[in-house]
Amino acid sequence: MRVPTSVILEDLLRDAPPAVTLEWIVANLRERSFGIVMLLIALAGLVPGLSPIVGAMIAVPAVQMMLARKEPALPRRLGARHLSKARLGRILARVIPVLRCLERVVRPRWATPFETTKRVVGFVILLLGATLLAPLPFSHVIPILAIMLLAFAYLEEDGILLCVALVAAMASLAITGAAVWGTIEVSAIW
Repeated sequence: MRVPTSVILEDLLRDAPPAVTLEWIVANLRERSFGIVMLLIALAGLVPGLSPIVGAMIAVPAVQMMLARKEPALPRRLGARHLSKARLGRILARVIPVLRCLERVVRPRWATPFETTKRVVGFVILLLGATLLAPLPFSHVIPILAIMLLAFAYLEEDGILLCVALVAAMASLAITGAAVWGTIEVSAIW
């Protein structure tokens, strides 16, 4: 039986030493680490003006997913960053209740091959991340929401939500493609 992500995060906090590094957190999340890293990066992408940075940041774990790595490899400087157990507890105190609420609806169903799913999700997130590089106002909202849906569906191994997230991602990519095409057409006229 699959353990919900909220329970894994509670166990992580319980087992944490007084000071943890991001590398320790990722290593202890095991197969859930990619989903949580993607979700956290996507949340940062909701901040106006950060979308180009988030687009570049999300490419790293997306490519690692496509290469079927077991867990994301963080840059040494970032992985060595320390976080107190108290601060981690405050962060997780906000995240866990939201996850519990979502886990009532989202659960493992419609099983998919894990390694194939990991590669497909990584590829789609890489494409969505590329659309974030254009610093256009509010153009980041739909791709970020699609990335969040993909990350959560991947985390909970919910095949139905994954299908919904892939449709949202394709719609986001189509909207971006139409906007780029329209820009090219208009610039050709001038």
